[in-house]
Amino acid sequence: MITTTTTGDAPQPGPDSETQPRTAESLGTWLVSHVAAYTRLSTDEIDRTAPLTDYGLDSLAALSLCGDIEDEFDLVVEPTVAWDHPTVEALAAYLLDELGPRSEAA
Repeated sequence: MITTTTTGDAPQPGPDSETQPRTAESLGTWLVSHVAAYTRLSTDEIDRTAPLTDYGLDSLAALSLCGDIEDEFDLVVEPTVAWDHPTVEALAAYLLDELGPRSEAA
């Protein structure tokens, strides 16, 4: 599981975020924590299959989420990624596909 610590509005990666394998579940958990922070909801209120817009995720928060994804996973994503993959589940699947298998040498 990826651990996070909260600083300001968005959760920050915890110390073991680099050591855990990337799975749809771990990516979904990471995304839920960030969506919850941006929408000021608890993680329990986020349904992974519901559209992010149902929680009031606006364009500014979606753009910030893109920046968080780029920072956390060293992956360049289009600013529209949250609209192109409008649920946590869809976005996690997209990220898993983009990240591919992790190299043990990295």
